[in-house]
Amino acid sequence: MKTTAANAEILNDLIEINNDRIAGYEKAREELKDGDADLKSLFLNMIEESQKYKMALATEVAALGTDIETGTTNSGKIYRGWMDFKAIFTGHDRQTVLNNCEFGEDAAQKAYKMALEDEDLSANLRELVSDQKASLRRSHDEIKGLRDANK
Repeated sequence: MKTTAANAEILNDLIEINNDRIAGYEKAREELKDGDADLKSLFLNMIEESQKYKMALATEVAALGTDIETGTTNSGKIYRGWMDFKAIFTGHDRQTVLNNCEFGEDAAQKAYKMALEDEDLSANLRELVSDQKASLRRSHDEIKGLRDANK
């Protein structure tokens, strides 16, 4: 029973991270100018990616007989508030948006790393989490590459 509860908690944490990621990219899309259609399209893909991962995680949480998280993390809410505050001083330029997105991608990588380091995570769920982390790493690297190219 302890393993079931631990697995559900780990997966729900990752659901919240994906909810943060969705909310962050929605916010980033709002901040972009009309000339940034390439990023708006990319960010939409990132949103869809997290929705897919969230559904896969939620399916596993439901199979464990536990309630599925629907919110975002407190740190995610604080971070999105910081993006609003920071934008007052820096504007909504492409570089700022990419910097903020990379920060969010770093947070997702950290969360997935912590989940994989948790000894209570079952082997069957470890593969799912590992696969999602690898895919999110590619997204991270794409954002980082765009940020570096934009300097």
